[in-house]
Amino acid sequence: MINEDESKIQQFGKNTPLTRAAQPVELAGAYVYLAYSDASYVTGEIIHVNGGKFVSG
Repeated sequence: MINEDESKIQQFGKNTPLTRAAQPVELAGAYVYLAYSDASYVTGEIIHVNGGKFVSG
């Protein structure tokens, strides 16, 4: 099952403009920002952290 999940992650990564899956540290910044007081006035926004997949269709 672990190998199957890893395969799905790698396949998702191949379908992004960056051609790779993200590392956890690359995702963490967005999560930390949203949890921090600096984002206290941010409402109703979607932050796409997906290697460019959203804009590439």
